[in-house]
Amino acid sequence: MATMKDIARLAGVSTSTVSHVINQTRFVSEEIATRVNTAAQELHYTPSALARSLKMNRTKTLGMLVTTSMNPFFGEVVKGVERSCYNQGYNLILCNTEGDNERMRTSIDTLLQKRVDGLMLMCAAVAGETLTEFERYPDIPVVVMDWGPTVATSTDKILDNSFSGGFMAAQYLIDCGHRQIGCVTGPLSQYQALNRYQGFQKALKEAGIAENPAWTIESDFECEGGYAAFNQLAATGTLPTALFAGNDMMAMGMISAANELGIKIPEQLSLIGYDDIRIAQFMTPPLTTIHQPKYRLGKAAVEALLLKLQNPQSEPQIIQLEPTLVIRESVIEQQ
Repeated sequence: MATMKDIARLAGVSTSTVSHVINQTRFVSEEIATRVNTAAQELHYTPSALARSLKMNRTKTLGMLVTTSMNPFFGEVVKGVERSCYNQGYNLILCNTEGDNERMRTSIDTLLQKRVDGLMLMCAAVAGETLTEFERYPDIPVVVMDWGPTVATSTDKILDNSFSGGFMAAQYLIDCGHRQIGCVTGPLSQYQALNRYQGFQKALKEAGIAENPAWTIESDFECEGGYAAFNQLAATGTLPTALFAGNDMMAMGMISAANELGIKIPEQLSLIGYDDIRIAQFMTPPLTTIHQPKYRLGKAAVEALLLKLQNPQSEPQIIQLEPTLVIRESVIEQQ
């Protein structure tokens, strides 16, 4: 592997001159710079990323800690993170927690040992006390993303306005004439699930619709949870005319359970989801849902980290992304 000394020897200049040309740390005449760059190309020279990171105290690498799930939502967010990192000339190290606290701690240690310039947390398992681990590394900015811990006060946060989204979902069902409305939530210990449910409740209350406890079930944001929740609802003997699923994955499981029970969606029961994962438009029927700007969520997290690297003393900020309604075919007007 060629070194700067090899380039200096071929170009007939000093090693320090080669360093200045490659790192652009001092003006060098165009004639000498051309000789150095030509020699570097002939020798197939590749700068050492490690050496450069030690000199600049930057690795041009960001770390991301994410909850493992079958939910394509996470993949769509990660796509936004990866593309933004690439566009900004950064590398990304992605660690999955698989819902395991020990693996989460190991992943945090790995990212810190790799000397990442900043961290993005999209892991609901990260409890508030765990964030104190990062206080030992005050020079490393942390951005908490949707599905991350919301108790942190010293970090930037990128969040979906889940309350508004839940309200929007219920309001659309109400506008379609439904008065018997149920809800399958995600784990209410999690910020997104609770806020979506509270938005749903507000819409019902403002419309003067009483919430039926038998039609409200807490689940797990996974297909299996939606499937089990629908069967639990069906077992009560009386179904509502419309249901709000806390995310599209649960809605998918609910559609499967309804199909097995011979319940037609939307003819017998309307269904609205949340997230607008790509597969939602290909469900049968195509799913009416609340769109969450997943790509922009990832992009905003990277931009917040880079801004923090440029201005370490800046105040923590909360960036809230607004959801929108996507109307397809799984909700019909109540006659």
